[in-house]
Amino acid sequence: MPEKFVIDFKNVDKESVALVGGKGANLGEMAKAGLPVPPGFIVTAPAYFEVIDQNNLKDKIKAILSDVDVDNPKSLNSASVRVKQLILTAKIPDDLALTIIKAYLKLGRGIKHTLVAVRSSATAEDLPDASFAGQQETFLNVSGEANVVQKVRACWASLFEPRAIFYREQKGFDHFSVGIAVPVQTMIQAQVSGIMFTVNPVTNDKNQVVIEAIWGLGEKIVQGAYTPDHYLIQKQTWKILQKQVNPQKRQLVLSRGQNREVKVKVNLQKQAKLTDDQIVKLAKLGHQIQRHYFFPQDIEWAISGGKIYIVQSRAVTTFKPPDKNKKKLPPGDLKLILTGDPASPGLATGYVKKLKNAKQIDRLSQGEILVSDMTTPDFVPAMKKAAAIVTNQGGQTSHAAIVSRELGIPCVVGTATATKTLKTGTVVTVDGTSGKIFAGGKISKTKTLAPPKTAPVMAKNQSASGRKKAYQKLFAADLTQTATKIYVNLAEPDLAESVAQKNVDGVGLLRAEFMIAQGGVHPKKLIQDQKQEQFIVNLVEGLKKFTQAFYPRPVVYRATDFKTNEYAHLTGGQAFEPEEENPMLGYRGAFRYLADEAVFDLELEAIKRVRNKLGLTNLWLMIPFVRSVAELTRVKRLIVSQNLIRSPSFKLWMMVEIPLNVILLEDFIKVGLDGVSIGTNDLTMLMLGVDRDNAEVASLYDETNPAVLWALKKTIVTCQKHHLTSSVCGQAPSTYPDLTEKLVSWGVTSVSVSPDAIETTRQIIYQAESRAVR
Repeated sequence: MPEKFVIDFKNVDKESVALVGGKGANLGEMAKAGLPVPPGFIVTAPAYFEVIDQNNLKDKIKAILSDVDVDNPKSLNSASVRVKQLILTAKIPDDLALTIIKAYLKLGRGIKHTLVAVRSSATAEDLPDASFAGQQETFLNVSGEANVVQKVRACWASLFEPRAIFYREQKGFDHFSVGIAVPVQTMIQAQVSGIMFTVNPVTNDKNQVVIEAIWGLGEKIVQGAYTPDHYLIQKQTWKILQKQVNPQKRQLVLSRGQNREVKVKVNLQKQAKLTDDQIVKLAKLGHQIQRHYFFPQDIEWAISGGKIYIVQSRAVTTFKPPDKNKKKLPPGDLKLILTGDPASPGLATGYVKKLKNAKQIDRLSQGEILVSDMTTPDFVPAMKKAAAIVTNQGGQTSHAAIVSRELGIPCVVGTATATKTLKTGTVVTVDGTSGKIFAGGKISKTKTLAPPKTAPVMAKNQSASGRKKAYQKLFAADLTQTATKIYVNLAEPDLAESVAQKNVDGVGLLRAEFMIAQGGVHPKKLIQDQKQEQFIVNLVEGLKKFTQAFYPRPVVYRATDFKTNEYAHLTGGQAFEPEEENPMLGYRGAFRYLADEAVFDLELEAIKRVRNKLGLTNLWLMIPFVRSVAELTRVKRLIVSQNLIRSPSFKLWMMVEIPLNVILLEDFIKVGLDGVSIGTNDLTMLMLGVDRDNAEVASLYDETNPAVLWALKKTIVTCQKHHLTSSVCGQAPSTYPDLTEKLVSWGVTSVSVSPDAIETTRQIIYQAESRAVR
């Protein structure tokens, strides 16, 4: 086995990236420069390629990745698992394994179970223009020859983690132009560890050093799992400008032979992690490293037994001159609701979307505010769609902060309570420069989406008849058409114009909640203050934007389905909303209309004005969460009492989202309906008894479960039997092509998806219909 497959730190430098990757090259460079780097060796990138070649894996991996859709988390995860399995089961040549073992024993001076850190070092990682840090795996406190060899193999496989595949695609790197080396380094059992930036990463002030520190091993600071101490130092004078001490109750340490999270001693929990002397000493060492590289550095450090060690340094990939024209928030304009640490500058307004873990990233829509406890590299696909990011934990050197700066989006970290304070669906403004989050704000209009080349662009002031003629031209154009209609789910009025230009047949789900939330006041409060007209006018204005943009295509308005915890956050809401243990199964849907007719009457009045006064007769109505046939009967009476009568231009739909809706569907139909829309999210949760928002059981949520498929088929077939339309509302048709083929074969008349899934779903259904008629 050639010697180049395993090499000592002292034999490489910053020019050795192709051989040992960015991390390995920097470790060698600093070791040569006499900096306090723990000793180690590197299993080089050519060793990785040798294993790939000897096991004939290249073509197999290429075949798997050729079909992956990196914007589809399930496709990405599936491809990753298959590729990693190939590498994890590949044979490592005996002479290579022996060479690794010899280097390990030499590092431990013959000690059999020396503890080491085994790290990944991609050959496109830690470069000035591509921050690949964190995309591959690191293993701490590894001991024993066999374990070291296995962890080297695991590092190779981690080159194909979902996050790494996604990142390379986004950066335009060919998967086989990027190799991976594996540094193996003496483990430092840090009492304190952290990250240091030799420029201020938020303001880009090159005259400042930022140090962040936690108790224990450093993995948790990179992940953003703990909120670190934050120290700001002025270069040259070495004055400590800021010293922010954050309590820490747990730490990651080696305990009983394993890496464990243990309690921090009570007397240390609120104590500063570093003394002033240590802060200044670290800052000067960082400045020395920057001068060596002639570029600002992002440095990982550790302190053990009072001695400082440098375990990594890389160029700061987000450094740019300060923007003197940066947009500022008008003072006193909005209500401050939360503060944290500024991590990436900028200002953004959007709807909150809380994600509990990386498995939920497909729930984030373009332009939403991503709110999470912390982020990991697996969040990156979602982070690229976010308008801003807010986390409970982490500091300015955490993963969320670094990636946000690279993406150029605002980020606030270390808020402690973001996931409790901020509610999904509410509008907030995030100021990443000051670390402040405000309630409300005006969402910037989305740039008009590029319409199909042959689709006519409909002017905002175009008459209804003009829009009808334009849409007829659209239908006649050379666009893919399907017998199964493709509707879109919408909530934000400002998106109506742009989405209406797409090859879509109407709005299958228009959510009321966002329009009402923008008003900010609970309807009962408005009624109490005799301001009912304000509610009606605001709703009419919102409905007008949708119906006018899509005319003559139908717009199916789902009447309000606020849960009590969502309604309570509107101004005056707490006075009218009960506290419930489980709002999903509580005071919501049709039952609310019967218990409180006054609010439902306001919605019906708004619908009448849009249809009768504005002449936008493409507005239909859908009733959500109906718990009994009697409930639907009574709701229908309320609708009719407002002179809204079913007709060819006014259809009444019911959401099918409770198992009894499926079981008793024929009884519901007898009451009088024109169609149903199957809400796959709630129906799946209630069929399986699984809360998809509960991380403990979310893995059990499965829209393709046989029980769910039975419910879908029974609903569609029953509707067909009674000549009703049936629609499926959710992302399942674009996520599961096999399911879509089943829906088509059962006779579904439409599906309703998010705007970004329209074209994909149209093509899937087109192919399914083509196969069905062969």
